[in-house]
Amino acid sequence: MAHPFISFLTDFGPDGPAPICRGVMLGIAPDAQIVDIAHGVRKYAIRDGAYLLWCALPYLPVGTHVAVVDPGVGTERLPIGIQTGRGDVLIGPDNGLLVPAAERLDGIVEARVLENRALMLPVTSSTFHGRDIFSPVAGHLAAGIPFEVVGPSIARESLVDLRFPTPQVDEGALRSSIVYIDSFGNVRLAGEPPDLVEAIGDLEEGQPLALEVDANGSGGPPITIDATWERTFGRTPVGATLVYQESFGQLAVADNQGNVAGRLGLHPDQRVIIRSAR
Repeated sequence: MAHPFISFLTDFGPDGPAPICRGVMLGIAPDAQIVDIAHGVRKYAIRDGAYLLWCALPYLPVGTHVAVVDPGVGTERLPIGIQTGRGDVLIGPDNGLLVPAAERLDGIVEARVLENRALMLPVTSSTFHGRDIFSPVAGHLAAGIPFEVVGPSIARESLVDLRFPTPQVDEGALRSSIVYIDSFGNVRLAGEPPDLVEAIGDLEEGQPLALEVDANGSGGPPITIDATWERTFGRTPVGATLVYQESFGQLAVADNQGNVAGRLGLHPDQRVIIRSAR
């Protein structure tokens, strides 16, 4: 490729570490095109990073994808590369971060431990593998080295797995949970509209719904939310709460032009029950 493609996701924040890593990649592959997916991932939140990769990578060109949300940096956790059926290589820590996105890119073809010291910076710290290991390896891959050179292969079964929560369909209710909260405060849920239809029947625009959010160990009563099923935000009064299918196909809850998570103090992993209110 005239301009090999690299994507980049971290919880580093926009300043300091992220630009340093980009500089390392470009120092090795100066023709590379680097696209930042996110650097504002919630600190240490591996599943948040995995979710954003899962959302983003199918829409990006085939290339090398670097992801670093790595609270175990410097421990026995392995630095790995994953080759996908689509032809991409994902680079990052073996903590589950890469697996859901790799599975979505036509599956995991091969995984390797990053052990080839010649592809890393001369000195590797115990706290900044994004700079010292992941970025230089990604740069070399973008520059054309074959994947087999990065290190020995490991079995797919040995990788740390990560699965997103799944819903439970009951008669008259869908039992879900909060998977991710985006920058607008919109709440992404486990499950898709067909799961909700199976639980409560056909959905119509404007249909009233009742949500119950578990207080999650605080000892307080559940949080109750009155909402309507809507196709899009603009069909809902400003400030009103809607349940809808978000752009990646999952169920979600939002306040139109508001922040439902901030308003109600919601956070990932809280259990949510959705019922019809009519």
